[in-house]
Amino acid sequence: MAGQGLSSDEVQGIREALAAGRKPRVVFTAAAGQMAGQVGQVVELTDPEQSEEFVVVRFGRDELPFSPADVAIVPKGAGRRAAEPRPEPAVPAQVSPEPEFVLDTPRVPEPRREEPKVEQQVEPRPAKRAVKAAKPKTPAGLTVTLAYADGEWTVAAQQGAKALAKPYVVKPAEALRMVALVDVPGVQEAVEQILGAERAEAEQQAEKLRAELAEIEARLAELREAR
Repeated sequence: MAGQGLSSDEVQGIREALAAGRKPRVVFTAAAGQMAGQVGQVVELTDPEQSEEFVVVRFGRDELPFSPADVAIVPKGAGRRAAEPRPEPAVPAQVSPEPEFVLDTPRVPEPRREEPKVEQQVEPRPAKRAVKAAKPKTPAGLTVTLAYADGEWTVAAQQGAKALAKPYVVKPAEALRMVALVDVPGVQEAVEQILGAERAEAEQQAEKLRAELAEIEARLAELREAR
């Protein structure tokens, strides 16, 4: 009987075997449907993050992707037991047209006459599985925030739950240029009102400081004359 699929340790073992130039044999499990019990060779392991069907198996003339649940490691010694019945000449006359599709043996020599039938059975599988591998990963959304509080303008950036830039202070002129890029009625007017209020307050403070400075200058002049 076919196994219950590949464990993570078995997948790692297959990866190491491929790196060493070997092509491990696997048997299709019940999860593979009508191909259950057939044997193939693993020729490649693709990226499991791109598709759950990353185990590429050569079966006949085809190389098709399967998931770890579709295949299992061939039991040790299964190939030797399968080779013993070959010398018997009378077997072909009693065997049904598809004997190789029900055997659990890992490799039956000279299966060439059955290959066209296998290709016809598995042709729909690659087209269906290719759709799942084509899904791209959607990047997280990006948010840029311009804020005004306590007389300061700040800018911050965040992508998904990750903060790309913590709020940092920008000049009022830079804030006005950023707002000018946003074509939303009322936004630029609100910013200009804030900037106008800040200018008026700054002018009042400047006038007050100039008046205080004038008083100090007059007092200093009086002290110099007293000398």
